[in-house]
Amino acid sequence: MARAKMKDGAIVIPQSVRNAHGLVDGSEFEVIDGGEEIRLRLVGQHQAADPSRRKLTVQEFLDGIPEYDGPPVDLSTEAIREAIDRAAIEDWERLERQWNEDKDR
Repeated sequence: MARAKMKDGAIVIPQSVRNAHGLVDGSEFEVIDGGEEIRLRLVGQHQAADPSRRKLTVQEFLDGIPEYDGPPVDLSTEAIREAIDRAAIEDWERLERQWNEDKDR
């Protein structure tokens, strides 16, 4: 996640974010006060021609992934296989119920 600091009332948006969104000097933002969260929403047509066509570097992509802030998760091979098996059994049981309901009609 990119970070920014305020100095003299101005915040510099990190270069990786500016590049990813095609921001240029003069880009305007709406400031949304959400209590503990302040969001910027781009206003108008102050973006570069087509920022969606710009390719990110691997590092820019990784920097944009938010950090997981939830409970610990077991990602061991065994836990993943158990979860897949449980899901497959649940799907099979659901399909059997549907088949039996259709058959009884």
